[in-house]
Amino acid sequence: MRVPLEWLAQYCDTGLGTRELAERLAMTGTEVDRVLHHGVGNLDAFVVGRVLETEQHPDADRLTVCRVQIADGVETQIVCGAPNVAAGQTVAIARPGAIMPDGTKLKKAKLRGVSSDGMILAEDELAISSDHDETIVLDARSPGGSQGAGGDELVPGQPLDGVLPIATEVLELEITPNRPDCLGLYGVAREVHAATGALLERAPWEGDPGAPDGDVPVEIRVETELCPRFTARAFEDVTLAPSPPWLKARLTAAGQRPINNVVDITNYVMLLTGQPLHAFDLDRIAGSKLVVRRAGDGEQVVTLDGQTRTLDSDVVLIGDADGPTSIAGVMGGMRSEVAPDTTRVLMEVASWDGPNIHATSLKLGLRSEASARFEKGLSPEQALEAQIVATKLMLELTGARLVPGTIDVGGAGPQPVTIRLRDKRVSGLLGVNITRSESALHLQRLGFETSERPDGLDVGVPHWRRNDITREADLIEEVARLHGVNDQLPATLPSRRGAVGVLTPA
Repeated sequence: MRVPLEWLAQYCDTGLGTRELAERLAMTGTEVDRVLHHGVGNLDAFVVGRVLETEQHPDADRLTVCRVQIADGVETQIVCGAPNVAAGQTVAIARPGAIMPDGTKLKKAKLRGVSSDGMILAEDELAISSDHDETIVLDARSPGGSQGAGGDELVPGQPLDGVLPIATEVLELEITPNRPDCLGLYGVAREVHAATGALLERAPWEGDPGAPDGDVPVEIRVETELCPRFTARAFEDVTLAPSPPWLKARLTAAGQRPINNVVDITNYVMLLTGQPLHAFDLDRIAGSKLVVRRAGDGEQVVTLDGQTRTLDSDVVLIGDADGPTSIAGVMGGMRSEVAPDTTRVLMEVASWDGPNIHATSLKLGLRSEASARFEKGLSPEQALEAQIVATKLMLELTGARLVPGTIDVGGAGPQPVTIRLRDKRVSGLLGVNITRSESALHLQRLGFETSERPDGLDVGVPHWRRNDITREADLIEEVARLHGVNDQLPATLPSRRGAVGVLTPA
């Protein structure tokens, strides 16, 4: 799991250095495999610029000589090879001394005899995406929306890192199988909040623009118990286009390749919430009906990687009137994928049986970001959370109109389990007295609900820890790993009477 710290800070900004944060996470049980740098260096050399004039290079058909404002009253000359550069554009500029993503230090240069004092940048030159065809043309105002606060007018000379996420440290985490909630960035933010006490911002799924009632123009039927929950929402008047640079940059830093705004939304929401999604072209669903069922022996589907997969009755699929359209929880199919002419989208977010997804992935030799998450056991509640975040982004980034209504087959999971946490049991197992209020604070920061009882706490287990926290000892472990972050636990085990140990011959 790759966690860009620029993105993480939107939900939990600790103010700690990267190494200190990595150490704090490791001490509370989230292993940091390595720390990476993504993007550019020497940020002071990257600024907002405005193209004032352009003229054809006197000795090169494909080069343009640009006069660019790079600060208040400061202009310079830059030679640019992009075909889209034009006067009046607000652009991203690299000045001499800038460190490019590949480590190259930019210098003043002459291109075919004309001096160039920097670069007007394309997306690949900022590690935003692999696109090198055109320069980045910035909006006149800074981006807002799901990236955070924005809307201020951009001015030449303004630091570029305040406009685009052009550089970030990235934590590469080793997530244990019992913690699928940390396969989403917000889940990691929750852990950081618990480990550091830094403020945790509101969950991105708070405030649903959708509604349960309406008339979604597709029928959904679930015929297997291996799909605890299936949700779907429909969007019309969708405009497929490249995603904004901020979204591309976050995906790239997290190890994903930007494709288009709709597909990028599904990947972005998966990385944020930990819940995979799939976007269908609504007009390519044969018969306007999807059926979740076990495959027939020998049934075939062409998956998004272009491979024909032969299935058997242990595999769960999603099919329409013409047959299988995707392998449930593993990979979608080509026949109903979003295409350049797509204008109507069905956003599917479902919950699947973890062991079945794991077995299917092994059997087909097909492992995906989705299967890696589903096989660890996601809660049904996460499906609607991700659906809400996807709805917000679809409305914000595709110009879509949300069709009223939400298809929700199966609904939320079971009611939260309440476990008694006894004060004496905590001190007895850990060998140190931890006050009831301290235990409550640690658990509340992790999302548990607590209420006082005469001998301790009644603790409500949140849905994202339902499969992991099942008994009192599990709660004590949670308290211990957070309480011990500052060496507050004894280094030796509590004494035991009558315990004898001897060395045996080798």
